[in-house]
Amino acid sequence: MIVVTGAAGFIGSYMAGKLNQEGYHDLILVDQFTDPLKISNYISKNYSKLIDRDEFFEWLDDNHRLVELVIHLGARTDTIGQDPDSYKKLNFDYSQRIWTSCVEYGLPLIYASSASTYGDGEFGFDDDHQLIDNFKPLNCYAQSKHDFDLWALAQKQQPPFWAGLKFFNVFGPNEYHKGRMASVVYQAFNRISETQKMTLFRSHRPDFRDGEQARDFIYVEDVAQVMLHFMNNQQISGIFNVGTGVARTYLDLSRAVFKAMKIEADIRFVDTPKDIRNNYQYYTCAKIDKLRQAGYNQPFISLEDAIQDYVESYLAAEYCF
Repeated sequence: MIVVTGAAGFIGSYMAGKLNQEGYHDLILVDQFTDPLKISNYISKNYSKLIDRDEFFEWLDDNHRLVELVIHLGARTDTIGQDPDSYKKLNFDYSQRIWTSCVEYGLPLIYASSASTYGDGEFGFDDDHQLIDNFKPLNCYAQSKHDFDLWALAQKQQPPFWAGLKFFNVFGPNEYHKGRMASVVYQAFNRISETQKMTLFRSHRPDFRDGEQARDFIYVEDVAQVMLHFMNNQQISGIFNVGTGVARTYLDLSRAVFKAMKIEADIRFVDTPKDIRNNYQYYTCAKIDKLRQAGYNQPFISLEDAIQDYVESYLAAEYCF
């Protein structure tokens, strides 16, 4: 039996589907299953039980002997919220309880961290444990993830195996409910469908041209493959970057979406909104040496191939994974 928290959300529901695809059907899906926009993410999955997140720990106390692994992907994920207490409650305190339960019951744990913990990249994007204390997150979401990473590293009592995964810019099917927080690929598809044009943020830094802000974009399929690797190879515990190791520009991304949609590219620029301008990352790129050393040797899907698959197999078909 495998527990997946955040199972109604983007990466959680995709991972549940991937586990089904790999032959795992005895799943415990944990979330708040109250958002009608998320129903399509999990309605077709094979699972044993849906459990509200507020009832999960009581369930785990009674059923922990049946559980083989906890994959903790539940979190408040929007990056623009200004209430630190809500992020602390959902992203830090809840994760502490997950960790403590995994220690008590001897359960392996995979949990989601975030590349947003690196802040503006002043100290690079290296997942070396000795460097993590230097990072300066730029928003409440990132700070909550960073605080939990630091807390986890400080614990003398640990699950028998654990992996904290710093996801970089993930995109792909099942993110349709995320609104403003959905990936640029998803937003580009919708914008281009409506207007035949794409709008990108203008650069407000002299060292970046408009549209050449760059991210380590990673397809959710690759993210799921990394989690499967750690599920099946529980030798090296720690915090790991989960990105492709390659930074690509928003212009690259937009042109790939136009190409996948078979529409001639028409890209315009607007000012970055003031509410996010000061906290906007201009460049991210995962250092993935540790991930490779942990035995993950699969190639990552290229940005162009991933966008082609996402557009043709999911977005144009209005299909969830």
